[in-house]
Amino acid sequence: MTETAETDRLRSALTQVRTEVGKAVVGQDGAVTGLIIALLARGHVLLEGVPGVAKTLLVRSLSHALNLQTKRVQFTPDLMPGDVTGSLVYDPRAGEFEFREGPVFTNILLADEINRTPPKTQSALLEAMEERQVSADGVSRPVPDPFIVAATQNPIEYEGTYTLPEAQLDRFLLKLTLDLPERESEVEVLRRHAAGFNPRDLAAAGVTPVLDATRLAEAQAAVASVGASADVLAYIVDLARATRQSPSVKLGVSPRGTTALLATARAWAWLSGYDSITPDHVQAMLLPTWRHRLQLQPEAELEGVAVDAILRSIVQQVQVPI
Repeated sequence: MTETAETDRLRSALTQVRTEVGKAVVGQDGAVTGLIIALLARGHVLLEGVPGVAKTLLVRSLSHALNLQTKRVQFTPDLMPGDVTGSLVYDPRAGEFEFREGPVFTNILLADEINRTPPKTQSALLEAMEERQVSADGVSRPVPDPFIVAATQNPIEYEGTYTLPEAQLDRFLLKLTLDLPERESEVEVLRRHAAGFNPRDLAAAGVTPVLDATRLAEAQAAVASVGASADVLAYIVDLARATRQSPSVKLGVSPRGTTALLATARAWAWLSGYDSITPDHVQAMLLPTWRHRLQLQPEAELEGVAVDAILRSIVQQVQVPI
C-alpha cells in the first residue's frame, strides 16, 4: 500500500471516529473535532460548558471509539496532589514503600471541574501535562502515550472556585465551548433515552472502536509532515502581534500561542486532506486555540467585551497572504 493510500485510510478512520461518537453524543460535532485535533497535535483541552451538556459522555465515547483508556477525577477543594498523580504507599509484606499510580496514568484524563480544587492540586497536573511524566521520591515515571488532559469548568458558577492562573491556562492547546443543544438535537437526545439509551453502556449504543494507539501514533506522524509556507508562518506571527497591540488586551498571545496555532492548523489541514497549511486553516483554529490566552484590560472586562469578538476583529484587520 502506498504512503498516500495509508494516509487516506488513517484520515478516513478518524472521520469514522466522529461518526461513532455521534452515536452517543448529539449536537457537539465541533467539540468532537476539537478533541481529535488535540490528540493529533498532542495537546490538552479545556472544555467549558454548563452542567449537563455531555462533557463526560463526550470524553468516554471518544476514548471508546479510539480504544484508549480513560479515567475521571472529580476535582474538589479537599483533593490532594497525590490523589491525582499517585503516591508512595508502605507495603508491610514487602517492608518497603511502593508507588501506587494515580488516575493521571491513563490515555485521556477527564479532570472534571478543575477550577474547584486549590492551586497546589491544579499544579500537580502541570508536570504530567508538560513533561509527560510524574516525579515521586526522586523517580520520574512516564505517563502512557498518547496522553491528554480534558479539563472541564463551569462558566457561570464561580463561588468556591480557584481561577486557573494564566501560566496554567497557556498549557492547554485548545479551549472548547459546549453550548446548549439546538431544539432538534435536544429532541433527538430525548428520543434516544426514550428508546432505552444508556450512557454507561456505550457498546449497546453501537459505539465501536475504529482506531487504536498504534494507528493514532501513525496519524500524529502524518500530521507532523504537513508543510507551512513562510507566508503562512508570518501570517500567524502578524495575528499574534495584533493581539498584543489591541487596546482592549492587557496580555496578548505569546510565542507558545503561535506554535500552538501552527500545531492545530496543521492537524486541521491534514484532517481536511491538505498537504500544507492555508490561511483558512489558521483562521478556522484561531478562536479555540487563542481564546483562553488573552487577558483583557479591566475596563474592557467591565464593558463586557468578549475575547472571541476581539479575535474575530483581528482576523478581519490583519492582511491575509495570497
